Amino acid sequence: MTWASQRHPTLIRRDRNRLAIGPKDLRWRRKMTGHADQIVLAFLLRPDFGVSDSPMPSGAGDAASSTADFARPNTSRSLESAVQQSCLMLHRTRHLFIRQRTAVINAIRAHLAEFGIVAPVGRHGVDELLKIVADASDQRVPEIARACVAALGAQLRVLKVQILEFDRRIMAWHRSNAASRRLDAIPGVGPALATALVASVVDPWAFRSGRDFSAWVGLVPKQHSSGGKDKLGGISKRGDRYLRSLFTTGALAVIRYAKIHGTRHRPWLTALLARRPTKVAAIALANKIARIAWAMMAKGERYKEPAALAA
Repeated sequence: MTWASQRHPTLIRRDRNRLAIGPKDLRWRRKMTGHADQIVLAFLLRPDFGVSDSPMPSGAGDAASSTADFARPNTSRSLESAVQQSCLMLHRTRHLFIRQRTAVINAIRAHLAEFGIVAPVGRHGVDELLKIVADASDQRVPEIARACVAALGAQLRVLKVQILEFDRRIMAWHRSNAASRRLDAIPGVGPALATALVASVVDPWAFRSGRDFSAWVGLVPKQHSSGGKDKLGGISKRGDRYLRSLFTTGALAVIRYAKIHGTRHRPWLTALLARRPTKVAAIALANKIARIAWAMMAKGERYKEPAALAA
């Protein structure tokens, strides 16, 4: 860090062997005041064995080839700012609480099912189970088991309060950010996805096109092509799993709304649902939403309804 502080402001590139950015990368980013810091994905760089006939790699050759590879697109990633990282912490903490809530609900159902007490699927079913446990006159549940399930019920109520609090914090961040408010106008993109996109994508122009961005999220099909024959498989599922799940959830919400209120104003979606299952259509729609979101972030534009929807 002493060396960096003595140099003029410049671009410092550091290589990483994995796609995920760790806490150390962010700590170094904070300390490099005045310098532009960029993470280079090492697995995308080409090794160099030097100009000699020796099969051993050359340090100087590797440095020269890496310098040339740095100029290639999609080999590096910029780091989030402290504000963006704080927003991502909101999302990750909320997501952790949601997973814990699911685990507690499953535990309550499993424990009471051992005594033959079951309830319908859904939130109201869990409330019915907790009412049974709270009834001291119900002899189907032993006292020790009743105390255990009551403790789980108390933990469930705490988790629900914490999730609501983080929902309010995410909404407040969304209202304070102009880019997030613009993205919220896209059908299928709500405050959660809009804030996650703004916090995750530091530089939209790091992607050459919307397709590159959707590939980064993992919403494009895997290639199994050979011999001039194109064969596409399932989606690659590479990249940010959280963003991908939000895109898919938003697409399913658009399809559900279209089935209730009619799809005549969405000819592309109507034709897609006619020949493909709902979840396959949801992935295709999520891919389209991702491309629209990239275009809006890259160009700073507002959402424009297609002509078929505006008619």
